[in-house]
Amino acid sequence: MEWIQSLIDFVLHVDDHLTTIVRDYGGWTYGILFLIIFLETGLVVTPFLPGDSLLFATGAIAARGDLGVFWLFILLCIAAIIGDSLNYWIGSKVGERAFDGRFRFLKREHLERTQAFFAKYGGKTIVIARFIPIVRTYAPFVAGAGRMDYARFLMFNVGGGIAWIAIFLFGGYFFGNIPFVQENFGLVVIVIIILSVVPAVIEILQARRRSPPPGLDPRQQPPGTAEE
Repeated sequence: MEWIQSLIDFVLHVDDHLTTIVRDYGGWTYGILFLIIFLETGLVVTPFLPGDSLLFATGAIAARGDLGVFWLFILLCIAAIIGDSLNYWIGSKVGERAFDGRFRFLKREHLERTQAFFAKYGGKTIVIARFIPIVRTYAPFVAGAGRMDYARFLMFNVGGGIAWIAIFLFGGYFFGNIPFVQENFGLVVIVIIILSVVPAVIEILQARRRSPPPGLDPRQQPPGTAEE
């Protein structure tokens, strides 16, 4: 699909596209970046929006003097925190009914993956999920649907949001203009994406390994595994 190709091109060349946005829109760039981060974290229908790579590229451009890194940090932290809070509220009102198959763009497997993270890490999932694409969009929704105490959620939300913005924004600010990074920005973006999804892949593989084979009663052990 053409829009998917456009999205991939935007993510892999986010530095070039962001440079164009800064040139064409000037100070409005702050609002555009705020909106993207807010939507990616605030709505379960927009997990495809760039997060990590966009923050890294934003930091690199700020280092050139085109944007103020201090104001970016403040605004984007606010966007991330408010976005998660909105997603929590939607989850508390809608719950899992939204994933009954009526909406094709709401993937049940994404919801179940996030629920698995909650089962293992509890409230810390809100912090951990910030660094995992797709999961970070679904985590606050699941927290709301599961009626997680909002004060506790907010604590993890604020801490995770600030850490996520700081690591990628200042990572780009201090390392984004190294000649090798500039010349291979698409490769760097791919590496960032891979490193972001590694925890999710490991968790899925471990969950499958722990699951009993089809047809096997989980209370029974396979032959040869009984304790001696």
